[in-house]
Amino acid sequence: MIEIELDGKKVEVAEGSTVMHAAEKVGTYIPHFCYHKKLSIAASCRMCLVDIEKAPKPMPACATPVAQGMIVRTRSEKAIKAQQSVMEFLLINHPLDCPICDQGGECQLQDLAVGYGGTKSRYEEEKRVVLPKEVGPLISMQEMSRCIHCTRCVRFGQEMAGVMELGLSHRGEHAEIETFVGHSVDSELSGNMIDLCPVGAITSKPFRYSARTWELSRRKSISPHDSTGANLIVQVKNGKVMRVVPLENEAVNECWIADRDRFSYEALNSEQRLTAPMLKQGGEWKTVDWQTALEYVANGLTQVLAEHGPASIGLLASPHSTLEELHLAGTLMRGLGSNNIDSRLRHAEFAPAQGVHYLGTSIAALSELQSVLVVGSNLRKDHPLFAQRIRQAARKGCIVSSLQEQAPDWALPVKNSLLADATVWVQALADVAAAVAAEKNVAAPAAGTVTALAKAIAQSLLTGERKAVLLGNAAAHHAKASSLLALANWIGEQTGASVGYLTQAANTVGAQLAGALPGAAGLNAAQMLAGGLKAVILLNNEPEFDSAVGAKARAGLSTADMVVSLSPFQANMDLADVLLPIAPFSETSGSFINAEGRLQSFHAVVKPLAETRPAWKVLRVLANLLDVEGFEFDSSQQVLLALPGLQASPQGPLVDAGRLSNATRAAIDLAPAQSKPVSAAIYQLDGLVRRASSLQMTADAKLTAQEVVA
Repeated sequence: MIEIELDGKKVEVAEGSTVMHAAEKVGTYIPHFCYHKKLSIAASCRMCLVDIEKAPKPMPACATPVAQGMIVRTRSEKAIKAQQSVMEFLLINHPLDCPICDQGGECQLQDLAVGYGGTKSRYEEEKRVVLPKEVGPLISMQEMSRCIHCTRCVRFGQEMAGVMELGLSHRGEHAEIETFVGHSVDSELSGNMIDLCPVGAITSKPFRYSARTWELSRRKSISPHDSTGANLIVQVKNGKVMRVVPLENEAVNECWIADRDRFSYEALNSEQRLTAPMLKQGGEWKTVDWQTALEYVANGLTQVLAEHGPASIGLLASPHSTLEELHLAGTLMRGLGSNNIDSRLRHAEFAPAQGVHYLGTSIAALSELQSVLVVGSNLRKDHPLFAQRIRQAARKGCIVSSLQEQAPDWALPVKNSLLADATVWVQALADVAAAVAAEKNVAAPAAGTVTALAKAIAQSLLTGERKAVLLGNAAAHHAKASSLLALANWIGEQTGASVGYLTQAANTVGAQLAGALPGAAGLNAAQMLAGGLKAVILLNNEPEFDSAVGAKARAGLSTADMVVSLSPFQANMDLADVLLPIAPFSETSGSFINAEGRLQSFHAVVKPLAETRPAWKVLRVLANLLDVEGFEFDSSQQVLLALPGLQASPQGPLVDAGRLSNATRAAIDLAPAQSKPVSAAIYQLDGLVRRASSLQMTADAKLTAQEVVA
C-alpha cells in the first residue's frame, strides 16, 4: 500500500492506483468527463487537473499514478484555475441548446459549468457544426455538435460490448465521433452509451423529446427478460413508463443493462395491450366485466372436471412470470386434482431433476474466470450481460472454449471452438470428457475420441483455479439434455470447474422452486401441447412463439373445449376462448430468482392499465370461485412467504441454497438426438420484446425475421 496526502487527509491506496482512485476512496469529488470507473483511462478531457506538490503544472487525476508521500490538492487556487480554463475551452463550441436538450437536468457538463464556467465567453468566432448521424433505431446522434470528445462511447464499444462501432475521425476542430462506412450501431448493449455520454450528444431515440428529466418519478424494479435479473430504475410520468435505465448493483449487472431491458418498455404502452376481459361468442370477441369472465372460466373448468376428470385440465406457465404467480398457478392445479403444469415450454426432454438447476456459481465470479467451456449457447445474444462479464475475463487472460453448431460471434476471443451438429453434441462433449480422462489417466464416463480440439479444451479446464462449464439455452432445451448435464458434471468433478445452466428466463430458477412442474403422472409441456386436454390455461405465454413446437401448438390446443389466456396483450386470440388481462412486471409486485439463485422482489411502478389486474390476484379469485383451499392472501408478499424452499433472513426471504443443485442420476446416452433444440432469438424471447417497436427495427430482429422466412 502507498500513503499519500489528499487535501490534508492521509490516504492509503494500492500500488498502481491513480489520484482519482485515492479521491474516490475518501469521498472527494474531482470533476471529470472522460473518466469512468469501468473503462480504460483516456485522459482526454483534462477536467480532472489537480495540483500536485513539486509537479511543474497541474496533472490529470485520472492518469497520474500515486507515489509514496505525494501531496495532492484538488481545491487549491492552481487546481481550480486549471479546471476553469479547461471548462472555458470545452464551452467554446458547445451549442446553447440546454432548453431543448434531452440531457438537460442530468448533464455533467451543465452541472460542472455552473461551478467552473464563466459568466460569458471571450470567443466571438462562429461555433463549429457537426452533421447528425443516423445509427439505428435505438440511439440518436442528431446533435453531435454537443460532443466534447470524451470517447466514453468509443471505449465502451471496444472494451465492454466487444465491438468498436464508433470511432473518432479527423483531428482538432474537425474531429467527430462517427460510425464508419455508413454502419449502424448494432450491439445488444448499445443503450449504455446513452448513460455514459456526459453531454447530450448521444440520447435515446425512443425517449427523444417525450419528457423532461425533472418531470419523471424514479422507481426501482427488476428486468423480466433473461436470467441476469438486472436491476432497473423505471422512470414514470403521469402513470406511464417513459424510460428505463440501470440501477447499479455490482454483484448482478454492475452499471449496465442490455438493450432489451432498456427499450422493451415500449410494449407496455403499445396498442396491443389487452385492457379488459373478453369472451369469444359465436366466433366474435366480446368485452365483458371481470365477474362475468371469471365465472365463465370457473363454470367451464367445473364442467370439464365433472365430465372428464382433473387429468383433462392443464396449465402452461411462462418462466417470465413472477414467483408468486407460478406458486399460485401450481397450487390451483393441484387443488383441482391435476398435476398438469409446466413452465419448460421450449424443452425437448423432461427428465426429473434432483434439485433446482442454476448457474452453479455467482454472476460476479464470471468476470474472474480463468477458463470456461460454454455448451449450446449463443452467449452474446442469449445473455448479453453474462457475455460482457466473460469478455472482461477474456481480457484478463481467460481461455474461452465453446461447443456449438456454428462458429460463435460473441465479440470476444474464443480460443477453442468445437463445432458439431446439435444432434451429436453428447458425443462431442464425450470426446472432451475422454480427453480429460486421458490427461488424468482415469476411466472416461463414455466412449469418446481424443481429438486435438478436445484435448485443447481439456487442458484449458485442467489449468488455473477459477473455471466453469456452462450449459446454455440450447443445451437445456436439447433432447439429450440430461446426458449433456451428466457429462458436464463429470468434467467438472475431474477438473475442479463449477457446472451450471445459464438459464433462459428471468424466473427459470424460480419456476422450478415454485413447483411449476408436472407432479406424479402429470403431463409435461410437450404432452399438453400435443393435444388431448379439454381445458388449458395459458399463463403469460403464447405457445406459437414460446414453445418448442411453434405453430403446431395451434393444432394441439384446438382439441380443447376451453382455452383461457392470461396475458397483458391481445395474444392467443385464434386459440383462446377467454382473454384475461394481467399486469406486466411494471404494474404488479412480485419476485424473480435469477440464474445464480438470488431472489429479488419488486413493486409496481405504475397502476394497472384500465381493467388489467395482477395475475396473482386473478388466480386467487379464480381459486376462490372454484372452492380451492389455500388462497387466503391479501398481498404478493404473503404469497412469497408461503412458498416452500425459502428461508428467512434479516434482509428478507432468501432461496434455500440446499435446494439448488445441478446433480443428475441420468445415464449418458451417446445416440444422436432425433431433433434439434429450439431457442428464442434475442428479440423474440418474450411477449414484451416482441412488441417493442424499436427493438423490432434492429439488425438483430431483422436477421431473425429473415431466418424465419428462409
